[in-house]
Amino acid sequence: MAKNYEIDMCNGPLLKKICLFAIPLMCSTTLQLLFNATDVIVVGRFAGDNSLAAVGSNSSIINLMLNFFVGLSIGANVLAARYYGARNKEDLEKTVHTTMLLSLFCGGVMTVAGVLGARHVLIWMQTPPQVLDLAVKYLQIYFLGISFTITYNFGSAILRAVGDTRRPLFYLTIAGFINVILNLIFVIKFHWDVAGVAAATVISQAVACLFIIICMVRDKGAVHLDISRLKIHPIQLGLIFRLGVPAGFQGMLFSISNVVIQSSVNTFGNVVMAGNAAAMNIEHFVYFAMNSFYQAAISFTSQNLGAGNFKRILRILFLSQCCVIVTGFIAGVSSYLLATPLIGIYSRSADVIAAGTVRLGIVSKTYLLCGIMDVFVGSLRGLGYSVIPMVVSLGGACIFRLVWIATIFQIPRFHTVQTIYLSYPISWVLTFAVLGICFTWAYRRTTEKTFRSSGSSL
Repeated sequence: MAKNYEIDMCNGPLLKKICLFAIPLMCSTTLQLLFNATDVIVVGRFAGDNSLAAVGSNSSIINLMLNFFVGLSIGANVLAARYYGARNKEDLEKTVHTTMLLSLFCGGVMTVAGVLGARHVLIWMQTPPQVLDLAVKYLQIYFLGISFTITYNFGSAILRAVGDTRRPLFYLTIAGFINVILNLIFVIKFHWDVAGVAAATVISQAVACLFIIICMVRDKGAVHLDISRLKIHPIQLGLIFRLGVPAGFQGMLFSISNVVIQSSVNTFGNVVMAGNAAAMNIEHFVYFAMNSFYQAAISFTSQNLGAGNFKRILRILFLSQCCVIVTGFIAGVSSYLLATPLIGIYSRSADVIAAGTVRLGIVSKTYLLCGIMDVFVGSLRGLGYSVIPMVVSLGGACIFRLVWIATIFQIPRFHTVQTIYLSYPISWVLTFAVLGICFTWAYRRTTEKTFRSSGSSL
């Protein structure tokens, strides 16, 4: 029965299966964004501006930490998918148990570090005194439950490796509704302020985590988890780190570069800042819709690499690119065309709406370029190459933008917010062009190496 949730990525029509894999992921991330928005709305409406600022000031820290562990979980996803495609049951079992024990260890370390270091980090970030205590309280409570978040991410990565994206969607939906209800109860009825929002988040993540663990324990198929067999297997651990650490560092460094870009946007005043923030929130929905095909490229490529279906890998890349282009074009252009009502959800100011529309007109309309870039990254990671896409992406999408800000943006004629926004599509084009060359090289190298190995064993 559990196998009904799995997708055979190595046989049969690809387009339908890629969509069956990606659509639940789209729904999951959309729901996650909507549920996260309720946190901000509830605390802003019912707890005050200082509480809203306290929650908002922690988002960059939390994203910085989670980006690393989400990247690390990609290593587990790639490895599990490869073993599943190769029908290597023994190593797949070792990967499952190593991954879940690793998630518990990472969660424990982050809990201690987060609770003890919250105040020091927030002071270092120059959090205003009137917000500091509230921000510390929120961050400490959040880190008390970060083990649940990390374990959920690692568990869902294992499920994605066998094509199961439906059950994580179901669990996340339940957890999200619990989060919304508890937000309203803790903040409005009990007046727990930021502590209530943080506690609601921790409890909802604990529910999602519990569902994932129960799902894997009860699973009779490839991803069965036996709690008594939790063990770190050195070979699998080393491969997870080799594949996942570069992806984790890439996510962290992207967050840091975005802080620098944000500081440049801030020089144009509150109206542009507000418009930029609203547009970014809208773009998140576009990005994560496209990101589901990045995830598909990783799992489908890795499974077929394990199965030795090399020609199928090229078709996976082609179809994933087609899907991401269509999704990015429809979602990105629609966001721009509906800019006024969408940005109006965040602000009624005509000036803010106009400022946000400027960003959507440059970034959102060209967002499909980012999707193309990410699918190349996913395909390379599926082939087992994690350092190459990290280096190319950091060079093209991070360093290029920082150089752009330090040079072109400083020229008086180009010292506009539009110049900042133009750095995005230009960097995406440069990056996916280089990544395309890298994929061609990596694909040829992988196939040649495999054929040489087969020849030597005959």
